[in-house]
Amino acid sequence: MSRRLRAGSGARGVTGLRDRPGGPRGTGRVGLPLGIACLALLHVGPAATWLPSVRRLVPGLAGAGDPSHVALTFDDGPHPDSTPRFLDELGRLGCRATFFVLGELLERHQWLGRRIVAEGHELAVHGWRHGNALFAPPGRVTAEIGRAADLVTAVGGAPPVWYRPPYGVLSLEALVAARLRGLRPVLWTVWGRDWEAAATPASVLATVAAGLRGGATVLLHDSDHTSVPGCWRSALGALPALVDRCRLMGLSVGPLRDHGV
Repeated sequence: MSRRLRAGSGARGVTGLRDRPGGPRGTGRVGLPLGIACLALLHVGPAATWLPSVRRLVPGLAGAGDPSHVALTFDDGPHPDSTPRFLDELGRLGCRATFFVLGELLERHQWLGRRIVAEGHELAVHGWRHGNALFAPPGRVTAEIGRAADLVTAVGGAPPVWYRPPYGVLSLEALVAARLRGLRPVLWTVWGRDWEAAATPASVLATVAAGLRGGATVLLHDSDHTSVPGCWRSALGALPALVDRCRLMGLSVGPLRDHGV
């Protein structure tokens, strides 16, 4: 040890070190904001998968599956004004789908959840209410995913497999909560923008068709619970042509459980 180090090793040297801006006290002042920033980045980082360019890097999360199959999925139900019409049309077309339900709606319309399952479709978790996970207070997303999963199990008779967050926005808490409940997060590879006020059956079909290929997971909505009133009609109107197009391409259409994600 050098004389300079020895000279600074006494009480005065230690005190002087603590009082310097670059010493432990100053480092703490810098470290706290840095730590908060790191935690914030961890919290919001998974939300980047909402971007198509990022989703392409995680095909399993995007719902890319069997290249001979297209997964048909619906969000934001069940609603008594619209969901029965989708079920009627799916029955007429002879195909099944996955319904990502909101717990608050399923609780009010459990008969619809039972009908979905009875007709061969799949129930999945979309959350309890349609809130953005990034802005939820700590613990809320975990509690609501658990509550919704329990209700889906009770209504459908089997534990759900899939979780899709509202707006497609994942947070770290949502990812952890889903995995702890045995749920697999899945987003989509193509959507119809059927929630927009200007949407029509033709626009929905054109938007989906632009990215439609084997292995795709299609996102539509069977409810206007969180969007423009009556916008579900554009998705319903596009459904027959969409299923016909898939079949003309040699692709089968069905729920995520048959998609081989």
